Amino acid sequence: MAAQAPAADLGWAAVDFELPGTDGRAHRLRELAGTRGTVVAFICNHCPYVKAILPRLIRDTRDLAGLGVNVIAVNSNDAETYPEDSFQQMVDLAPTLSFPYLHDESQAVAKAYGAVCTPDFFGFDAGLRLRYRGRLDASRKEAAPEGTRRDLYEAMRLIAETGAGPTEQHAGIGCSIKWRDAH
Repeated sequence: MAAQAPAADLGWAAVDFELPGTDGRAHRLRELAGTRGTVVAFICNHCPYVKAILPRLIRDTRDLAGLGVNVIAVNSNDAETYPEDSFQQMVDLAPTLSFPYLHDESQAVAKAYGAVCTPDFFGFDAGLRLRYRGRLDASRKEAAPEGTRRDLYEAMRLIAETGAGPTEQHAGIGCSIKWRDAH
């Protein structure tokens, strides 16, 4: 079922976390944060919206790294109901990614951030204050045409340069997060 992220309540501090990564190590938010900005992206393996944007997210992650902005992906879906989102499936996908992929099995991080869908992007400034919550680009279940505005990239570039997010932000849309207590 498709879900849309709510309008952003900007300015709140990122909630710290420690989660297992597909590399076999536990990672903390502050350890992975970029010097000029950080994106916490709630994604998963099975969602058609994530599959549609994944090549662009990989590209944008590489481009943002050059600006001092790091991307961290978190999978919070219930793998019991959606086996494609299991930790082992995450490990299998990870070699194709350009960012750390972390497992939020308890779903506590998704709840703390107020994440509602995959993908759901939270863009923080250098001080880990929320400055952007929106979409990667205009893609839905199919990739948007080549040359489509790179909303997340442009927002994070602005944040890296000025510390402020864009005044216009387009809500993300995707599959609803698969909550464990929902079945």
